[in-house]
Amino acid sequence: MSIVCKAAIAYGDGQYGIEKIEVGQPKEDEVLVKVKAAGLCHTDHDSLTWGKPVVLGHEGSGIVEKAGSEVIGLEEGDAVILNWATPCYQCHPCQHGYQNLCQNNSPVVAGANGFTPGHAHIEGTTWKGESIERSFNIGTLSEYTLVKSSALVKNHSKKLPFDAASILSCGVMTGYGSVVNSAKFITGSSAVVLGTGGVGLSVIQGAKISGASMIIAIDINENRLKLAAQFGATHTILAEKEDTGLLKAAEKVKQLTGGFGADYAFECTAVSTLGAAPLAMIRNAGTAVQVSGIEEEITIDMRLFEWDKTYINPLYGKCNPQVDFPKLVDLYDRGLLKLEEMITRTYHLDQLPDAFEDMLSGKNAKGVISFP
Repeated sequence: MSIVCKAAIAYGDGQYGIEKIEVGQPKEDEVLVKVKAAGLCHTDHDSLTWGKPVVLGHEGSGIVEKAGSEVIGLEEGDAVILNWATPCYQCHPCQHGYQNLCQNNSPVVAGANGFTPGHAHIEGTTWKGESIERSFNIGTLSEYTLVKSSALVKNHSKKLPFDAASILSCGVMTGYGSVVNSAKFITGSSAVVLGTGGVGLSVIQGAKISGASMIIAIDINENRLKLAAQFGATHTILAEKEDTGLLKAAEKVKQLTGGFGADYAFECTAVSTLGAAPLAMIRNAGTAVQVSGIEEEITIDMRLFEWDKTYINPLYGKCNPQVDFPKLVDLYDRGLLKLEEMITRTYHLDQLPDAFEDMLSGKNAKGVISFP
């Protein structure tokens, strides 16, 4: 029997509502998940204008309600973390350590190349009698969701609560992974973090755990900088909104780093005009990392690359979910990764308008929708 439940539906024109949907039973390699918590990020708000109805949400944690007959390693009652970059394990990227770039299933990679993601798309969720897509093939802003088993990682922790687990599956993984997996941060190096929201705080934690000698946080929000210090920033710079390209802030970074700039700089603002800003923060032969996923045309002064600087644009912190999620859970269990401290407020699904407003106004480091 199908399950009728509440979900947040984006109508495609910028509007959304809390509606009833019908979720089917899992097929052989599928799992029905009772969602317990869903993290909220700017991508969820962006998906309101994708031009088609979708079930919102791409960060989440929950409990296995029912597993298909061919699913291995997951049973009814297991706590799980949902992963939006569902790997197929068969394509070239998946087999060469880039499961975040699965060319068959990734809604980011596949969409950019003009074709619809393959096996991760599941029929079986309907709204008003018609099939409806789920955001990033998981749609976590719903009481129940139906996913491929490869979209789930079992949560073995006895300590990690559902709300904290839910934010691992995008923002925390993106920030931490950009430091450890993508930039391959070297112990004893210095780092600059531009933007100290949820992703920026995760970058700071990744740098701290990796043994950074100096972590400089930059933001226009003084309260966020105070939070950054609590998460491991050794220095903070309150930037000016009028500081084009953060060049004035870059001079302050150079003063703090002996005149040369930091070893690494991570852009976490999603502000297109700051796409080149990390290049101004690093020394010669340093590494600039565009973490926030800017997807528009920008102009870069090539002198910012002088000399031998590297600029990388990773997706999802090069996430290998079955390897990386357990590592993050272990760091949490050992008291090395702060998660609850990042969650400013939790909401019920009916409070989604408040959650979006608080996120867009910069009030929250991270907001979470909690399901009873």
